[in-house]
Amino acid sequence: MSAHPLNKRKPVRDQVSRDEWQKRVDLAAAYRLVDLYGMTELSANHISTRVPGEEGAFLINPYGLLYEQMHASCFIKFDLAGNIVFNPTELGINKAGYVIHSAGMAVSAMKCGLLPLAQTSMRFAKVGYHDYEGVATNLAEQERLVRDLGSHAGMILRNHGLLVVGASIPEAFYNIFKLERACQVQVAALSCNTELLMPSQDVVDDSYRMYLPQTRRAFGVLEWPALLAKLDKIDPSFRE
Repeated sequence: MSAHPLNKRKPVRDQVSRDEWQKRVDLAAAYRLVDLYGMTELSANHISTRVPGEEGAFLINPYGLLYEQMHASCFIKFDLAGNIVFNPTELGINKAGYVIHSAGMAVSAMKCGLLPLAQTSMRFAKVGYHDYEGVATNLAEQERLVRDLGSHAGMILRNHGLLVVGASIPEAFYNIFKLERACQVQVAALSCNTELLMPSQDVVDDSYRMYLPQTRRAFGVLEWPALLAKLDKIDPSFRE
């Protein structure tokens, strides 16, 4: 993939396809929502998405901006080899975000992993686990991340945090929101220092099956317009 030269005299919107611009708006919204619901660590962590119509092209946040500052024009385009092909900012990308792309951190350090304590947790009764290998800058770790994620919608990165995937940005946001919420439930329950009531494995399995894509509507799609309206009311600059 060849680099896309930036024309600083033209808005980014005029230099990308219509589909890419819409993806940029949704990606900015996802960053703002993750910040709104308290799942950020300053400029760390990452959300990335494929660029429609461009094989092997992805968008990711410029390393140095806070999640609340993300907007459609700021995202950096890079390829599968990690090469930046279009950068409308003066910033670079976090290499760990390229390699791997809260309460989740607490559960990631628990040997028991995620427990099926509530219905929210049973959505992730089958979730991937990946052992901590240090700061994720080793490209060789990519293969192991893919292996451990398998066909799961989410994965707990041991001693690190959470990772989710989705067929769309709305689905990916929905998944991280729900997985983080499941971790919050677990941290709160374990902090009560009382015996926990665990559902039977049959109930857990049946509940998990009810959340599979073939038995439910696509996750996040129904909620996305309302979430965008919420952001528009707070600060519509994510669309710029």
